[in-house]
Amino acid sequence: MILKPAMMRIPLRQALQLPARCAGTLDVPLGSRSSLQPLLPEKKTVRSSSRMATATQPKAQRVEPPVELVQSAYVPSIRLYGPGPSNMPESVRQSLSAPLLGHLHPQFLNIMNDVRKGLQYIFQTQNKLTFALSGTGHAGMECAFVNLCERGEKVLIVKNGVWGVRAADLAKRLDLDVSVLDVPEGEAADLEVFSKTVKNLRPAAVFICHGESSTGVAHPLQGFGEVCRDAGSLLIVDTVASLGGAPFLCDDLLVDCVYSATQKCLNAPPGLAPMSFNNRAIERIKNRKNRVPSFYFDVLEIGNYWGCFEDPPRYHHTAPISTVYSLRAALANLVQEGIEASVQRHKDNSEFFYGLLESNGLELFVTKPEIRLACLTTIKVPEDVAWKDVNDALMKKGVEISGGLGPTVGKVWRIGTFGENCQRDKVEKVGKMFVEEINSRRK
Repeated sequence: MILKPAMMRIPLRQALQLPARCAGTLDVPLGSRSSLQPLLPEKKTVRSSSRMATATQPKAQRVEPPVELVQSAYVPSIRLYGPGPSNMPESVRQSLSAPLLGHLHPQFLNIMNDVRKGLQYIFQTQNKLTFALSGTGHAGMECAFVNLCERGEKVLIVKNGVWGVRAADLAKRLDLDVSVLDVPEGEAADLEVFSKTVKNLRPAAVFICHGESSTGVAHPLQGFGEVCRDAGSLLIVDTVASLGGAPFLCDDLLVDCVYSATQKCLNAPPGLAPMSFNNRAIERIKNRKNRVPSFYFDVLEIGNYWGCFEDPPRYHHTAPISTVYSLRAALANLVQEGIEASVQRHKDNSEFFYGLLESNGLELFVTKPEIRLACLTTIKVPEDVAWKDVNDALMKKGVEISGGLGPTVGKVWRIGTFGENCQRDKVEKVGKMFVEEINSRRK
């Protein structure tokens, strides 16, 4: 007679010294060791190892889904009369809902080519290296300096507002030798003073903001390009706030590099920076001592992607497809009106606006009419009126205007009449609302 030993059932995890989460059982003879135990390390070693394994297991973490995103976003309808962005016409809005294409799809490349031709038209240039940089106007500024200047080179910044301050700060970050020609806010640089400064300094590049949105100045450019050419300097011009609303002839003015933005007179969404580089600028880039330090902002690479050169386009980055559609639609609107007609419309309506403001006892910040930026008006804040109260009251009525920026904070209001918003009836309406809010607060 064969006697079977008494058996007991123990958890499998206990027999094999496994973590507690392991399930299952194992029958072993009562009073004996499991036949599997000799294959295991000593008990204390296993226990230590088990503790270490348990300690390294990541704790379960859970970020709850935000309840805000379960609901649709509320976007109010606002009449945008600040320094940008501006309201989009229906054609531009509709273009944003067009189907996406690949960033190298033949039809998208055709659309990019259309945009490039439209930018050459609005800049009034034959420059082959003309494109829309993926980024805002600030990206255009940085792209210009990164490509055209090398560490230690001299640059001259004409500063008559916040954008000169920004350009100088950027140049210092790039370790450039920065000189600043200080001009009082609301004024423009004197050509003779500018000429002497450039001749003495002979910088690699000179920066001028054509449309200074912090002060409302349209800086004259006639003659400045010639001075830069004579000194061997490149002229970089910021037209973010002026393109389409003030006269600008890139080639005639001998501008070597110009950049702009899409959200002001073009009435497109922000996110692209139209740019153009002439042959002098291209040669400067090709003859750099060191490579352009930014791949993303390397305009020779970007220019290839945009079809500016003879080589077939190759991948550089994924362009913001829908935003490019919207820029094409905005440029199509401008082409239909004509660039000269657009500039004249802004000039005519700004003069009407000035008259409305001055007839109600308000004072314009820029005293010289010839250097006022037609698409953005700066108005002095009366001493007995709190500027922000006026802004807040208009916002409650669905109208956005802005206070000052940088050196003009607390000193002025800024009212933008860009593109579609520069219609006589619209300008008159916002002007009367603005005056009423001020008069109701005068002491």
